[in-house]
Amino acid sequence: MTKKTIKIGTRGSKLALWQAETVKSELEKAHPTLQFELKIIKTKGDKILDVALSKIGDKGLFTKEIEQALYDNKIDLAVHSLKDLPTELPENLIVGGMLKRADVRDVFISKDGRKLSEFTASDKIATSSLRRQAQLLHYKPDLQIVDIRGNVETRLKKMNDGHCDALIMAGAGILRLGYDEVITEFLDTDVMLPAVSQGAVAIEIREDDDYTQLLVDAVTDETTRATTLAERSLLRELEGGCQVPVGCFSEVNGDRIKLTGMVASLDGKIRIKKSVETTLDEASEKAIELAQLILDAGGKEILDSIRPSAVD
Repeated sequence: MTKKTIKIGTRGSKLALWQAETVKSELEKAHPTLQFELKIIKTKGDKILDVALSKIGDKGLFTKEIEQALYDNKIDLAVHSLKDLPTELPENLIVGGMLKRADVRDVFISKDGRKLSEFTASDKIATSSLRRQAQLLHYKPDLQIVDIRGNVETRLKKMNDGHCDALIMAGAGILRLGYDEVITEFLDTDVMLPAVSQGAVAIEIREDDDYTQLLVDAVTDETTRATTLAERSLLRELEGGCQVPVGCFSEVNGDRIKLTGMVASLDGKIRIKKSVETTLDEASEKAIELAQLILDAGGKEILDSIRPSAVD
């Protein structure tokens, strides 16, 4: 028996809808005889906009309600930014696949067009990410970092209204929404390692749903799967959610991959950065070794010092 309509769960922000619409379009091209429809679901992270992410915890912040809809069979698959998904998913749920990854870099958006290198101690840079904060302070210790929440449009408005002089956000989201013109510069990965899985759109399904898995397989990019699974292995081994200062960057050349991982102290004074090279097939196993290299070099002490102050 085949399903006539496949229901896709998503958050309701413009970026989430862009991602879900793109998945829907790819599935429709791959399976023209089937019908697909979106179901918008509001999450806790969409409702709490006045508290820093590091204060309220992030495990399932943007996913829990959508995953409950999967459990309840109200939807057949869920679309997320992969970096929003915890490395340990709820029982019986899996990442069934993912679209081809977009640009992984963060972007710097300044009100007056100045680049990051031109900013001084009198300027305020806004981010909700401890990863970005730590790396900014490592790059230039006297920068003022302020917290910011909300979707892309809200953050841009806050900047223009005087909350800050610049923003740092994921470039993929800015490009997907067509806001190319606001980007001052893409930040080099030597300055700002991206979040684990940044730029990847994930499709979450029930583990025992073989039918939907076959549908998703047809739109999954295998290189993206290999690189992001390796990055998530690194993060899992470091036992960090996205609200700890952990970054990762994958460089692929043919069937080879260079994985670079980073852990930094919140004040940016210490940044531990290590790399390994391997094949795509062995990337996840090698990522675990990379995590251990970082932990042994002082990463464990950094993460242990941060966790008591961050909600787990």
